[in-house]
Amino acid sequence: MRRFRHVVLLSSYVLLLALLAHPVHAERRVAMVIGNGAYRHTSTLPNASIDAKAMAALLRKVGFDVAEGIDLKRDEMMTRLGEFATKIQGADVALLYYSGHGIAVDGKNYLVPVDIDVNSELDIKLGAAIDIEVAVDQIMADAKVKLVFLDACRDNPFTNKIRSAARTRSVTILSGLAEMKPSEGTLIAFAAGPGQTALDGKPGENSPFTRALLSNIAEPGVEIRHALTRVRAQVSKETNREQLPWEDTNLTGFFYFNPQGAAVAAPASTRAPGNPAAPSEARSNASTEIELEFWRSVRTGERTEEYLAYLARFPNGNFASIARLRLAALQTGGGIKDAVAQSINPALPTRETEEQLRFDRLKRSDIQRRLSTLGYFNGAADGNFSDTTRRAIERWQAARRYLKSGYFNKLQYEALLAERVPAVQPAAPSIPRQQPAAQPQPIPTRSAVTATVPTPWGIDCESWRLPSSACLWAR
Repeated sequence: MRRFRHVVLLSSYVLLLALLAHPVHAERRVAMVIGNGAYRHTSTLPNASIDAKAMAALLRKVGFDVAEGIDLKRDEMMTRLGEFATKIQGADVALLYYSGHGIAVDGKNYLVPVDIDVNSELDIKLGAAIDIEVAVDQIMADAKVKLVFLDACRDNPFTNKIRSAARTRSVTILSGLAEMKPSEGTLIAFAAGPGQTALDGKPGENSPFTRALLSNIAEPGVEIRHALTRVRAQVSKETNREQLPWEDTNLTGFFYFNPQGAAVAAPASTRAPGNPAAPSEARSNASTEIELEFWRSVRTGERTEEYLAYLARFPNGNFASIARLRLAALQTGGGIKDAVAQSINPALPTRETEEQLRFDRLKRSDIQRRLSTLGYFNGAADGNFSDTTRRAIERWQAARRYLKSGYFNKLQYEALLAERVPAVQPAAPSIPRQQPAAQPQPIPTRSAVTATVPTPWGIDCESWRLPSSACLWAR
């Protein structure tokens, strides 16, 4: 009996360890990967199957149950997609990856099986090709998160054939794919922008878009939108700005292919003790980082598509006004240098205006000390502008009724330097001293204005000892 009891206890212990190692409610991920390259009636794509096999292998490594198909005919594609729809039931994440020819007719996108011969747009509309929108909205509807990657913007000879047959009809045919409106919880990533074509790459290698996906999406702790920003930058660089990937997204949360290292809040090393970042603050910081990296990938470009891509993703972003000015300059034939000069708004404090100030570690430490003395910063003056420092800057900006962003521009930085820092009275000595304690010396200030007329915000320039430029800006 005792031996039996030990066996039962040991079995229970092993079962408990198994449950801890494999949670019952683990995220269920399924994927369908298709690579069509051996076309019978149009140009072949030697790299499509290579791309699909590489993507399937990566997805399996990050926990996806992957079904794959290579060089599928129309009936085979329909069968595989039907099986995929069944597998999606009850799944948390569904992913569709397609590498091959695609075509856009009257604003709708279609995937092209290897066996069809298209002679007019009616062939497409009557079912010769696969409607991507139907596939996403109907087949993938049950999944909480729906991810679609379309390396399908390769130049397609069917396009010219359809155009020739449509001379007497009103039909719109794009060389690449058209923009899509994703449903809630969906992200659709394209190898190139709307109406643009993508490169297939050198024979025997991955296409530029798939190669960038393989390099970035499974990085530990990198959120999908952040990863796609990196993908965009890599493809743009590799193709000498000839190709710029694009995505339409309506995700309602964060998704990580490889959540290892993903933190809900900022690392402990960047936070003051006892002051953890709130989840909403962490989400805001992540969104800001995604936007910043996106902007850095396009801000020196001379193509309108790059600025359109930024504005479509971040219509109210930190750099939206700059992007619109540069876009307008490019559309009217102006140079990018002129557009850059016109788009610098000194009154708007952003990360970019702060970067222009070229703060080194000593200047950052000095700013932290000043904010600490003024009562807005509670942390070490280590020269590291962490989230704690950014919140302190925002509190200082709000108290002064400045434009609040957590970053400095030239005028606000000068205003901080010009502020009178409250003198700290020394504690009463326990032993009388022979000489009175020296009064603390005020921090040197720059030339202050002499006007005593308050600004509309109630700021007395003379009392605050603001420099003339900052006082004029405040008015």
